[in-house]
Amino acid sequence: MNSQPNPSSAALDVKRIRQDFPILQRMVRGKPLIYLDNAATTQKPSSVIERIARYYAEGNANIHRGVYALSEQATEAYEAARTTVQRFLNASARQEIIFTRNSSESINLVAQSFGRQNIGAGDEILITHMEHHSNIVPWQLLCEQTQSELRVAPIDDNGQLLLDQFERLLTSRTKLVAVVHLSNSLGTINPVKEIVEMAHQRGVPVLVDGSQAVYHMPVDVQDLGCDFYVCTGHKLYGPTGIGVLYGRESLLDAMPPYQGGGDMIRSVTFAKTTYAGLPQKFEAGTPHIAGVLGLEAAIAYINNIGFDRITKHERDLLEYGTGALSSVPGLRLIGTADRKASILSFVLKGVHAHDIGTIVDAEGVAIRTGHHCTQPVMERFGIPATARASIAMYNTREEIDVLVRALETVRQVFAS
Repeated sequence: MNSQPNPSSAALDVKRIRQDFPILQRMVRGKPLIYLDNAATTQKPSSVIERIARYYAEGNANIHRGVYALSEQATEAYEAARTTVQRFLNASARQEIIFTRNSSESINLVAQSFGRQNIGAGDEILITHMEHHSNIVPWQLLCEQTQSELRVAPIDDNGQLLLDQFERLLTSRTKLVAVVHLSNSLGTINPVKEIVEMAHQRGVPVLVDGSQAVYHMPVDVQDLGCDFYVCTGHKLYGPTGIGVLYGRESLLDAMPPYQGGGDMIRSVTFAKTTYAGLPQKFEAGTPHIAGVLGLEAAIAYINNIGFDRITKHERDLLEYGTGALSSVPGLRLIGTADRKASILSFVLKGVHAHDIGTIVDAEGVAIRTGHHCTQPVMERFGIPATARASIAMYNTREEIDVLVRALETVRQVFAS
């Protein structure tokens, strides 16, 4: 890894950071790639790519069940990565970290294990109007299975949670709160700690979807006080196919397994199976070992740079981008909360979002268009879709300038 391991208040050396990401050196449609789709997935530094390649080239073996050196080394590396994730999220114990495929699977695990065990007919699950589909559909499935009810806390015209109405929806029937930390389509940062305190005063556990938050800000699950926290590797500068579930140990210990198979058992007979303890109880079958090691390398990369510098740089970009896009005639930003990060969603008068995305792509600019797996958010704002530019630590003001110029081309095309 090329970045200097000296987190400090010094400004982020973005030029140097960009050299760590091979894909940022390529051309697209004859133009330098300007990648502004980081909320969908981030690009990967060389250190992550090399760690995955090194595992397959030098250390490939299945874990936990081998007595030979290669298997023991792979097991040690895999479990060391679990400790790295524990420290990254400040979980109190390594067995509170469960590896999954992604945030969606982590939420489904909680829904089908904790939910089916603790939520019944007439009970309620409380979410917000800004949730990703992955934090809606699993709870809808659970409600269908248990005859419970999904309640939704509203948001205002800026995309902020109406906290007073959220609190009113917390009742004696509420058995779980599930809330996004940072909205992928609005950029809103929810007051998670305050939400957790409200819920816990009524004895209600809280799941937080941190998929968008973990690569923009430090996350301390003990400080937040949440009972479950989910995130995914591919948004954290790591590989696809690897996710994380943090769960409070007492809750995880009481939950039944989510899936059956190898590695999650203690003993098996045709008469009865007994299950392994945490965390193996929730990790059935051969895991994505290379993905776990790649995730560890991504965390090391972030830690070596430091969130203080990352956050400062991204805050500057968000402020600059907000001003630059607001100057485009006919453009309206969707999501203008006081506390937000990383996301610039917008509509342009008279132009469909997909047309915007297609035209700016010709300039080498990669943005996301559509409903961003948040169709209820689009319905709330009375629009079919938005164009979304989402920033990361390797983006620059100059890239935002290119986006703005490309949007002027869009306006000219549709004015003719």
